[in-house]
Amino acid sequence: MKKAFFIIPALAGCLMASAQKKNNGSIFIEHPAITVVNDFEKAIATGDSAKIASYLTEDFKGYNGTTTNINEPAVNKKAYINNLLTYKKFLDYFTIKPLPGSYPDALEYAKDNKNNETVVQDWIMIDGVEKHTGVQIDAAAHNIYNITKENKIRQIIGYSNDVVINEIRASYSGNRTNGKIYNHHENINTIRRTMYAFGKSDLDKCMSAYRDDAKFSNTDFNFDSSHSKTQETAGRQNFLTNFEIKSIDIVGYPDYLEYEMGNGRSVLSWWKLNLVRKKDKKAIVLPMHLNDDFDENGKIVSEAAYYNAALLEK
Repeated sequence: MKKAFFIIPALAGCLMASAQKKNNGSIFIEHPAITVVNDFEKAIATGDSAKIASYLTEDFKGYNGTTTNINEPAVNKKAYINNLLTYKKFLDYFTIKPLPGSYPDALEYAKDNKNNETVVQDWIMIDGVEKHTGVQIDAAAHNIYNITKENKIRQIIGYSNDVVINEIRASYSGNRTNGKIYNHHENINTIRRTMYAFGKSDLDKCMSAYRDDAKFSNTDFNFDSSHSKTQETAGRQNFLTNFEIKSIDIVGYPDYLEYEMGNGRSVLSWWKLNLVRKKDKKAIVLPMHLNDDFDENGKIVSEAAYYNAALLEK
């Protein structure tokens, strides 16, 4: 009885789910309307204004799907074409390609489709390099097209990320500051204390400058790889086991950069480690560059170390 008690509600749930489904048309992976959209985007990539115009109805409307202004007016045919032509005008290597792994869909709705229009949805990548600023565009976009029964585009709703466009606009505005650079700062003091503590084999003091969840990377890693504070501590202990640090010399002076964008806090420093490899008493000079990021409390949250590890093996 207990099994039956559970089976019956489950079966009822399946029946309810099935009853709630109602078809509202058809979806096509191949359709004349998709061909229209593909040809339209080819015309955009070539910057052919006449060809672009030939795909649009005279009463065409374009809409920004990401606007925060619900009353933002539609863009008419002429203005929309002019906007599209800016891509070819201002971008080198301009291309429009399908977003990897995606393909357009054509939807023929059964309800509220008195004009027998087809809706095409596509997902694309816009690539190029802005000619003046050198800003690279590698941005995804999503468009919804309304295609008439005469295979003309009556409406487009576009969804895209404006971050890259804003960067281009900012780059045209001339020189722009992004915070301050300090040659003396408490975070610089922290880096000096940390490096010299390491040089004295005082790992406790050295590692106390880092937050427990700090991430570490170096030139032996992949670009997007890192390891933990525990792993870094073990690695530094192994280094001290195999090398004697005769001295650590600072090269030039560290810079502390306090960024406006992103509220970043970074110390850039340059060092020369004078080492002796214990197994064969070979003297080694190891140049090193460190990029340390700090939190608002003065703790190091990440460190990237740049050096030639092959020098330690020669």
